[in-house]
Amino acid sequence: MNSLTASPLFGILLSISAFLLGSALNRKTKSPLVNPLLVAISFIIIILHSFHIPLENYQQGGNMISLFLAPATTVLGYSVYKQIEILKKYFIPVAAGCFVGSLTSMGSIYLLCHLFHLDSTLTFSLIPKSVTTPIAMEVSSQLSGIPSITVAAVVATGILGSVTAPILVKIFRIQNPVAAGTAIGTCSHAVGTSKAIELGEIQGAMSGIAIGMSGIITVLLALFF
Repeated sequence: MNSLTASPLFGILLSISAFLLGSALNRKTKSPLVNPLLVAISFIIIILHSFHIPLENYQQGGNMISLFLAPATTVLGYSVYKQIEILKKYFIPVAAGCFVGSLTSMGSIYLLCHLFHLDSTLTFSLIPKSVTTPIAMEVSSQLSGIPSITVAAVVATGILGSVTAPILVKIFRIQNPVAAGTAIGTCSHAVGTSKAIELGEIQGAMSGIAIGMSGIITVLLALFF
C-alpha cells in the first residue's frame, strides 16, 4: 500500500479526481458555498486520514502539480490582452484600488496579529495572504516567515474570496464590472479570479490585472515591515 501511494501518480490522480468531484457537485448544486477547490481539499484530507496515508506520499504527486501554478496564472494574461482598451481607460482607478486593497489586507493582518499577541514569524507568514502563491511565498521568505503557513493562508483566502465574492457583489450592488473584478483579484488572487471569470469577461480580465498589480504592490509594501 505504501509503495503504491508513494508513487507521484497517486497524488496526481487523487488531486484530479477530487477536483472533478468538486466541480461536479458545484454544477449540480449551483451554490457558491460548494466551491470545487474546497470540496477537493476536504476530500483529499478525508482520504489521507481514513487510509493513514502519509502527507509526504501525497506530495510526491502534489508537488508536480504545483509546478504548473505559475504558468497557469500567467495564462490569465490572455483575457487581460483582450480587454487592454478598458485597462487603458481605467488604469488609475484600477491601480488605486489595488494599492488600497493591498495596503488594507497587509495592514489589517499586521494589526490583528499584534492585537492577539502573535509572534513575528507567524505575522510575517500571514501578511502576504492575498496575493498569488509564488509571490506570497517569496515575500514570506524575505520577511522570515514560514512559507508552508503562507500557502495555507493563501489557499484559505482564495477559497473564501471565491465563495463570498458573488454574494458581496450583490449585497453592495456593485454594478461596474471593472470595480468588481479589481476587488476580487486584489483580495483573493487566482482562485477568486476563476469566479470573477464566471461573473463576466470584463470582471475576469480586471481580476487578472489586479493579481499582477497587487503582487507588485505587496512586494514593495513588504519593504516597510
